[in-house]
This record gives sequence, structure tokens and C-alpha cells, in this order.
Amino acid sequence: MEPAESPFRIILGSSSIARRKILAEMGYEFALMSADIDEKSIRTEKPEELVMALAKAKADAIVSKLQTSDDQKKDVIPSILIASDTVVVYDGTIREKPSSEEEARQFIKDYSGKHAATLSSVFVTNLKTGFTKVDCDKAEIYFHEIPDDVVEKLIEEGLVLRVAGALIIEHPLVAPYVKNLMGTSDSVMGLPKALTEKLLKEAVNS
Repeated sequence: MEPAESPFRIILGSSSIARRKILAEMGYEFALMSADIDEKSIRTEKPEELVMALAKAKADAIVSKLQTSDDQKKDVIPSILIASDTVVVYDGTIREKPSSEEEARQFIKDYSGKHAATLSSVFVTNLKTGFTKVDCDKAEIYFHEIPDDVVEKLIEEGLVLRVAGALIIEHPLVAPYVKNLMGTSDSVMGLPKALTEKLLKEAVNS
């Protein structure tokens, strides 16, 4: 599906800069909407179930917004909505966005010399046919020892406070300490390209 020739309008249901960047890299043009849901109200012990439930909740919230909006274009151009969510799993515990600088600091120090996993979900909705599908992708990251001064620079800058598990492997301060990545960096960043492409095609053909 070439975006320029597609009769479909894509909506990315996310305020994440990383997800925006990834979808643009994939060659798609898209509109942006954010779900603004209370993520903490959705709980499950299994990280796979959690990221898929959160992505679905985001999609549901955006669909609800669209149905009450005056956006007439959706009646003319069928739209595909992409929603997603990411969590970090460390030592069997699910980590979402840190609640404080102290928690972010502890998260990053924990990764030093150890490893963590990310789970990223993708939920697609064909707003014309009602087709929906969700799946998730896993990646594992192994780290070298991360110096304390690097941790403090990351906390001071503040970006790590806005991402799951305070984990940004593509950050120039973090990248040198990534020892091994099993999976893809786009999956860690929150929008696995291969899975997104697969689900988009299924939604378009539904």
C-alpha cells in the first residue's frame, strides 16, 4: 500500500514523538489524535495483555471522539486508526512511565549491567468496516554498566520521565551502553514497523 495512492486516511492515536517519527519513516502521511485515557485504571498482571488492553482503550476513546466530532472527511475517505502502547518488563515487573525523578533514576540504575524487555502493542481499526485487530511485539535489551553521571544527565534533561520504564535506547547518552538488542529498535521505541505494516494491510483489505 503506497500512501500517496491510498484512498485511506491514517490517524495515529498517539502523542509520542518516537511513534510519529517511525510512522513517517515508513512513508505514511497521517493525522494525529491523542486518547487522553486514565491508563492506571486498566490493570492486568500479564504485560502482553496490558499493552493490548491499553491500546484498545486508546482506540475506543479516539473512535468515540471521532463519532462526536464535525469531521466530515471521515465519511468521504475511509480512515485507518493506529493505537499503541509500550511497557518495559524488568525482573518480572511491569514498568510504565516513571512517577518521579527518583523512580526514573532507580529504573535506569537497575538496567546497568543487566537486561530488560519491552512489549509494544499495535491496535488497528478500519473506521469504515469496523474491522479491528491487535497484536504485540517483544524486544530484549542487554546493557553495559551505565555510569552514574550519565544517569544524572538523563534525569536532568527530563525526556526519560515521559517514556515507559524511563528507557530510551536511541538516546545519544544511552546508545553507547546498549550491549545487545534482541528485536528491533522501532519496537523498543513504541511502534514495531513490521507488525504495524502487517496489521495496516489487513485493515485496508478488511
